[in-house]
Amino acid sequence: MRHQSQCCDVGHEFGPGLVGHAPTVPLQRWFAKSLCNPSPCGDRFTLSPVSRRAGVSWRGLLFVCFVGFSGLRGGCVGSVIDDAPFTSFHKRLAVACSGGPLLDGYILSIVGTALIGMTAELDLSTGDTQLIGAAALVGMFVGGALFGVLTDKIGREVMYTADLVVMGVCSIASFWAESIWLIVILRFVLGMAVSADYPIATSLLGEWLPLKQRGKLLGFQIVAWYAGSVLAYVVGYLMLTFFGNGSWRWQLASGAVLCAFFLVIRQSTAPESPRWLAQHGKADKAASMIEKYLQVRVDPASLVEVGEEPAKHGSLRELFGPAYRKRTIFCCGFFLCQVAVLFAMLTFGPQILAAFGMPAGTWMDTLGTALISLVFLVGCLPAMRLIDTVGRRPTIVWCFGLMIIPVLFIGIWPAMPALLAFAMLCLYAFFCGGPNVLDWTYPNELFPTHIRATAVGFATSISRVGAALGTYLLPWSLHHLGMGPTFLFAAGLTAVGFLICVWGAPETKGVRLESAAAVAVPVGVSGAEPA
Repeated sequence: MRHQSQCCDVGHEFGPGLVGHAPTVPLQRWFAKSLCNPSPCGDRFTLSPVSRRAGVSWRGLLFVCFVGFSGLRGGCVGSVIDDAPFTSFHKRLAVACSGGPLLDGYILSIVGTALIGMTAELDLSTGDTQLIGAAALVGMFVGGALFGVLTDKIGREVMYTADLVVMGVCSIASFWAESIWLIVILRFVLGMAVSADYPIATSLLGEWLPLKQRGKLLGFQIVAWYAGSVLAYVVGYLMLTFFGNGSWRWQLASGAVLCAFFLVIRQSTAPESPRWLAQHGKADKAASMIEKYLQVRVDPASLVEVGEEPAKHGSLRELFGPAYRKRTIFCCGFFLCQVAVLFAMLTFGPQILAAFGMPAGTWMDTLGTALISLVFLVGCLPAMRLIDTVGRRPTIVWCFGLMIIPVLFIGIWPAMPALLAFAMLCLYAFFCGGPNVLDWTYPNELFPTHIRATAVGFATSISRVGAALGTYLLPWSLHHLGMGPTFLFAAGLTAVGFLICVWGAPETKGVRLESAAAVAVPVGVSGAEPA
């Protein structure tokens, strides 16, 4: 394992195009052998101890000159992408991939305002509204696990646009729904499609991003979720204000507009990952995509991903095998502990504030909840920078620890003034930015290409179990146990998330994607390949 983590990062001396594999031209191989020793990784080489002490030898310098004049651009596909300049292509891809999280926030939130008119027109019972509200979450649980595995098997390209088409069709069909069960089925399918987009889009984005921008732009995806939620409340409020309760059909159908918008944007971005293509024997196509989008010519024969098995596909069973069990428990565990409390606060914010004395059913508790939602969004902004400066592990450990304080304070003093309670909830929302931006960053970094989408999808599915439990149990707990025990339980669940992060959070700042996914990366220790 130790040898694997040190395998040929000759690119630090020779340039990014040569990282990962020895040259294929015989004369170039002869020069390389004068500088490197064969490694147990096959065709890759490590710098010899003599070369490390004395510096690059004269033959090594000749090798650099020879490669430069011969125009060879070799090396594993990961090194070429990791060292590529950050361009407008990456920005467009980040926006295109943010469509899934944004639609998630929008679709989950718009039903809240739509239910106001839907309840009156369709004469919904309390059980009906709970069923409609839970349908999308159940669909997300099923869709994340199912389509994550499928995406790793058939690639990102087909699913990249198909899921948006399904979302658009279901949103439009909701306009004509007359049956409660039809609405439930459509919401379930919508949840499946939205959850499917997470492993598709975030894996595609992570496999295209340069090393230095990977954490920031993967973290940006959760910002899109909050933006979608805020947009849904704005759209719902405006439709209710100007068109009344009968606008609920238009509210549910409005998601199709966003689907069409992101579908158009995705047509101008890369539909497939060169890492996935290279791993599945399609090196020529991977090389042409790299040349098209990154303007870098590479040798297709050299695009073999380090440590990957070309014919291997991911499976849920592999996530719990010896190699990835700890990472799977970590990613699913902290995601669930965070989301269970977060979703409960976002869903029942007005009821929580009303319990502290704010007038119920007025603009005060509604505005208070909106402000707390805004603080959740604001907290993500400094966290996006911290994960690339301070690091992933310190950010998530410290933020989870700080998240315990405000909810514990409320649990100990449930009779506190409403304004102080509001401040405590805002503190929790701000500190939650750290785990928020790492929800999809960690699963994308800690698992290799053949199982990356499977891991992202499964972690998302488990998080939705936490979301469903949180939203279901909070009103029951407030009614039967009261404010103090409810928030003490929330503090305990957050503390469990903190302990999971202390136990399992690795440091992947400045580590190449293939190295971060390698099993040899130890907990709490930076990788050997800094940016």
